[in-house]
Order: sequence, then structure tokens, then C-alpha cells
Amino acid sequence: MRVLFWGTPDFATPPLRALLGEGFEVVGVVTQPDRPQGRSRSSVVPSPVKEIALEEGLPVLQPERPRGPEFVEQLRALAPDVSVVVAYGHILPRDVIALPPHGTLNIHASLLPALRGAAPIQAAIRQGLAETGVTIMRMVPALDAGPVVLMAKTPVADDETYGELRLRLSELGALALIEALSLIAIGAATETPQDDALATYAPKVERDDARVDWTRPAVEVARTVRAYDPKPGAFSTLRGAEVKLFGARAVTDAPDTPAALGEVVTVGPDGLLVACGGGFVRVLEVQPAGKRRLSGADWARGRGVAPGDRFGEWPVGK
Repeated sequence: MRVLFWGTPDFATPPLRALLGEGFEVVGVVTQPDRPQGRSRSSVVPSPVKEIALEEGLPVLQPERPRGPEFVEQLRALAPDVSVVVAYGHILPRDVIALPPHGTLNIHASLLPALRGAAPIQAAIRQGLAETGVTIMRMVPALDAGPVVLMAKTPVADDETYGELRLRLSELGALALIEALSLIAIGAATETPQDDALATYAPKVERDDARVDWTRPAVEVARTVRAYDPKPGAFSTLRGAEVKLFGARAVTDAPDTPAALGEVVTVGPDGLLVACGGGFVRVLEVQPAGKRRLSGADWARGRGVAPGDRFGEWPVGK
């Protein structure tokens, strides 16, 4: 089966490697154009998917937008049997979706119709879901609404971060994709329409989504921190400066100590104990603005924080 692969970030690399490793004929790769990176924006870096394509000698297409007669003719010249889309970064038009004889499949990192949209992994952690997974679906012009070809489930660990779950789902998606394509190749695949009435959504992460609300219960604060670890990083302020927080855990055996919301109660080798609207969270690592990520203890030794300091911006008397 001739596969045209669409993808950009590292999440898409395990499925691409799986296709190559299982002997599928990858006839080309479509990925985002190379982008400037670094503080100076002076170095232009290819996407992780493009790096693999170049290693394997695969044709690479990098349109600013995946549309137009010239681009469609380039796709048609590759003669794919099926397209596979994994975190490509653009919505595909109808004529591009329908071009291969077997259509276009997508790997989505949730159990559809739950958590349609751009940030399903972060949403699964923030909502405290006990289970999530990946869905191999047939793409349609509507958002993540196509019929389901295959679904694979996995539990979400209580202390799992976005980065950890993302890696697991990427590998799970690679396995599910190979199974789905194999079923399609032998004519044994079945497709189940989604129930739109059950759909929920996980829109793109906005900056304020990652701001820690210390009035919330400890378990919710811990989920917020883990949902954006390592990127973009949940954040708060301390002494007027922004600080990113990582590795938070809700604490059930905290000392019976009166503390204001966001107040640092203790600092030690096991991190910072911080008061919330209900209970306490322990924050293992921090990243002050313009600095590297480091442990709470190392930050304290550098006089970054001490018991009695308070995260957040609070009106006088609060």
C-alpha cells in the first residue's frame, strides 16, 4: 500500500517510523515549512518529521497551505493509495482528503467523540480522566468527526504529565495505525460513525489556561501543572516575577498549618509545599523567567523562595 504521510512534530515520528519499519511504501511526506527557532530566531530548523524523511530519502512537500491546483497535482503525481495525517498542523480541504483511493486517515489522541480538537492530551489530564487512548478515523471536512476505523485505550496514571502521556499515546497510535492499514488492505476494516451528541471538545491551549488558580482544590491545581508539563508550563507569579511549575502532586498528609492561598509552607529536597483552596500541593521543580528548570530545593538555596512567600497576585487583605 502506497502511503502519503502528513505530520510535523515529534508526536508524528513513531507512526512514520512504524510505517517504514513494517514495509509500507511511503511515497512522500507533507510537513510544515522550516521555522526559525531560538531567541534570536536566526536558525531555521526542519520539523522532526522532515528529518526522518530526509534520512530515508523520501520526497518532502512543505506548502504554506495544503491547497491549490499546483499542490494537488504534486500529490496526484505521487499516486498514494491512502493518506495518513498525524498532527500536521493544517485543516485539509475536501479535494485533498478525497484524493487517494482509500481516502485519508487521522490519528487522534483521544477516544472519540470525546475531546475533539487541538489539545486532547492536556484536557485528559486536566479533567482527571482515568482512561484515554487513540482513535484511527477517516477524515472528513468537519473537526475530528469522521467514522472510527480503530480505537486503542490506555489508563492515565495519577501522576502522569502531558509529556509522558503524549509519548505513550504516540507509540500506541503507531501500533493502531499499522493494524488499521492492514485491515483496510485486506478489506476487513469496519467503520463506525461517531455519535455527535456525545462529542466534547479540547480547544487549542491559550496562555491563560496554564495560569495556576490557587483558589482551586489541590487535586485540580496538581492536574493543571501536570497538563502543561513540560510545555508550555503552568505558571504563577512570585514577588512580581513569573515562575513556571512542574511535577505537582496533591498532598493528603500535609501539616495542620494555617496558610494563605498560594503560600509556600515548606521547602525541602522533596520540593515546595504550597497551600491551595482545598489542601496542599507539592511542586517538585520550577523555572524562573529566563532561567533553566531546576528543583525547588536548588531554587530555595539561590534565595528564589522561602516559607511564607506567596504565589499569585492577590488583592490587599486576601
